[in-house]
Amino acid sequence: MLWRKGRRSDNVVDARGDDMDGGGGMRFGGGKGLSLGAILLIVGIGWITGQDPLQILGQLTGQMTEQSAPSSQTRKAPPANDEQAEFVRSILGDTEDTWGAIFQQAGRQYKEPTLVLFSNRVNSACGMATSATGPFYCPADQKVYLDMAFFQEMAQRFKAAGDFAQAYVIAHEVGHHVQTLLGVSAKIQAARQQGRQMQGDGGLLVRQELQADCLAGVWAYHAQKRLNWLEPGDVEEALNAANAIGDDRLQQQGQGRVVPDSFTHGTSAQRVRWFKTGFAQGQVGQCDTFAAKNL
Repeated sequence: MLWRKGRRSDNVVDARGDDMDGGGGMRFGGGKGLSLGAILLIVGIGWITGQDPLQILGQLTGQMTEQSAPSSQTRKAPPANDEQAEFVRSILGDTEDTWGAIFQQAGRQYKEPTLVLFSNRVNSACGMATSATGPFYCPADQKVYLDMAFFQEMAQRFKAAGDFAQAYVIAHEVGHHVQTLLGVSAKIQAARQQGRQMQGDGGLLVRQELQADCLAGVWAYHAQKRLNWLEPGDVEEALNAANAIGDDRLQQQGQGRVVPDSFTHGTSAQRVRWFKTGFAQGQVGQCDTFAAKNL
């Protein structure tokens, strides 16, 4: 992948090496930590009321992020000689260009997300997360969080190496940001509060994740059309990555059996299919996984 053709984003901040939680868990502006009992109480309230406990915690930790932790906007940018960070800036920059143009054509303005590079652990408006969480998007602060050690894990554990495989991961998380801007994330949260099926094969979480895969394909189509930066084998890298992190394959590897009722991201075949759907013509309208009878 000729990723150096991409414009570098200014929305990547470098929090690697920061002690994001100060060793004392989630903390607020006054310096007092949120106790384990308080966290359990919030989780209990969430289950009783049908709200997502992470959303409740996110509201609280959002206040913490503004008052206690250094603002990600004030943290240093990645060093210019960091090739991995330059790669991330290039991919994010092109997602900004792609989605900015798509939104403009629809008469809307695209709000660019921030991508936070971290190592080991990070505190977001959705709560504290470790590297084991993997890359994630937090709708509460509209930021993508990435520990680049995940790319090494992709190559070693999942046998999904390559620049375009990594670009697919970033584009998938940006796809969740697009969902937030389009109101999809809010509808998912409302459905959760109404007691709708979330997990499981065909559940709303699976449909949300598969749509993000499709939106990643939409980005890839437009990026290639504009920059012609893909090399032989690049598309196969992305498809291999999508295949490697399907629920069925991960469950089979991790516990020796597949449990469809606990699916959250979709099967390997579904993830590949929806990325290819977006990549085929680059049309957002083809990504309506919520209306699809067969995923």
